[in-house]
Amino acid sequence: MPRGAEGLLEVLAAHGVEVVFGLPGVHNLAVWEALQQHPGIRMIGVRHEQTAVYAADGYARATGKLGVAVVTTGPGAANTLGATGEAWASGSPVLVIATDVPSTLRQPGVYRGVLHETRDQRAMFGPVTKASFDVPSAQELGAYADKAVQQALQSPHGPVYLGVPTDFLSAEVPRHIPSKNEQAHVVGDLAEAVELITRASRPLIWAGGGAARSGAGAAVGALADKLSAPIITTYGGRGLTDSRFVVRGPVHAPPVGKLWDSADLVIAIGTDFDGMMTQNWLQPAPRALLAVNVDKADANKNYPADVTVEGDAAAVTAALVAVVGEKDAAVDVGAVNAEVRALAEADSPEAVKLLRALEGTDATIVADMCIPGYWIGGFHHVTRERGLAYPVGWGTLGFGFPAAIGAAVEHRTIAVVGDGGFLFACGDLATLSQENLPLTIVLVDDGGYGMLRYDQQVANHTISGVDLTRPDFAKLAESFGIPAVTLEGFDGLRDALDDVAGPAMIVVNASLEPPINTSPRWYRKNTTRSSA
Repeated sequence: MPRGAEGLLEVLAAHGVEVVFGLPGVHNLAVWEALQQHPGIRMIGVRHEQTAVYAADGYARATGKLGVAVVTTGPGAANTLGATGEAWASGSPVLVIATDVPSTLRQPGVYRGVLHETRDQRAMFGPVTKASFDVPSAQELGAYADKAVQQALQSPHGPVYLGVPTDFLSAEVPRHIPSKNEQAHVVGDLAEAVELITRASRPLIWAGGGAARSGAGAAVGALADKLSAPIITTYGGRGLTDSRFVVRGPVHAPPVGKLWDSADLVIAIGTDFDGMMTQNWLQPAPRALLAVNVDKADANKNYPADVTVEGDAAAVTAALVAVVGEKDAAVDVGAVNAEVRALAEADSPEAVKLLRALEGTDATIVADMCIPGYWIGGFHHVTRERGLAYPVGWGTLGFGFPAAIGAAVEHRTIAVVGDGGFLFACGDLATLSQENLPLTIVLVDDGGYGMLRYDQQVANHTISGVDLTRPDFAKLAESFGIPAVTLEGFDGLRDALDDVAGPAMIVVNASLEPPINTSPRWYRKNTTRSSA
């Protein structure tokens, strides 16, 4: 019979897990030891537990596979909560495996003072996970690991917590044969949906992260072709399809907002119309709404739908393509895209230089919560499915660099970060160097928390707390053996990106104004305020 740690890895391997991210601790060392005998799973050791989950999240977003983080008990588990919350809000399939104190020393409801003990470690994860489990006995470790993986990968995706008392990892356990993670995609009656589409003369497709996670890109593109309908993608849906009908800008731009206002039918695919995309629901309810979603309640919580088709986004959309009739174009999407780009050019020529430097790259782009990241999230035209990861689920500053570590495991990656957010996880330059990942960090240094500085300026508040003492970032990277260059402004950024392949840092000394998709500049909010 295998030991618990070996049995745990067998379950993960049976589900196709090839890489896990983690930090060793006194209670989880058995997992690290078992990994030495399990060459099919690569362990990437990071320098902070939060990085382990961010990296697992970045890996999941870039690949569509399960991201796994292995951390230790108590403070190690607690350190993951911010990153787990981002995975939860963004619907990322992530499994957080945390050890707990030995079962033999635990007394239910009593804090005894065992090393790393908490009164209820699992309870910490309740608000930020799709599901959470404590393994009740060593004999059930494999079955619970299987259940946790299944939950994370079952639509709607999300992070799952698995707590394992440390003594279970060294106990003999029965070998568990995982069940296959197969989901039947049954499409129900489409008659009402087809009737809505048939009546519409100006349909608009709104595709979100659920559409991306289901692999609905081809079907969404085919539906747009048939209906000649513009496609607005949310931050989570960027790169879903490179159809000629994709709108290359955020709905926060007035030319794009007009598409919403003028549509007589919105076809919402895999989205919940969150506040960040709708300017906190200042977008008026659509005249008619068809929702496609695996969760009917989620589809209707913000804008009630006239018709909801509950099911997998890819399967339902493909079924619609097969039965709806063709329509003539009511909107010139090319003209809208030209208007959006002209607006961006007039707003910030410097930001557009950044966007141009990233055009045509086949790298995965991971953007942090920083002004350059906001420009990328809003205006960078993503041409590849899963080509952009952007943390506007929970909006966690410091996501960009560690998530890019995960994304870079299987694909060349560019992390665009600010100086403030990068410092959250700069110690993981050691991980980047150690693993020799194809990751280039583009660090835009504006002297601190640029977005917060802008917030204070527009509110006529005293500038405080936002101007930071920073290291020489290029020398910091070089101290870890990572080549670095420094640019004054974004001129030359594309050449610098083309010159690197492995781990590298490009420091750009530049200050940008935030774009119109940041909340202080939401035009619907400001229009409402000015007309009040």
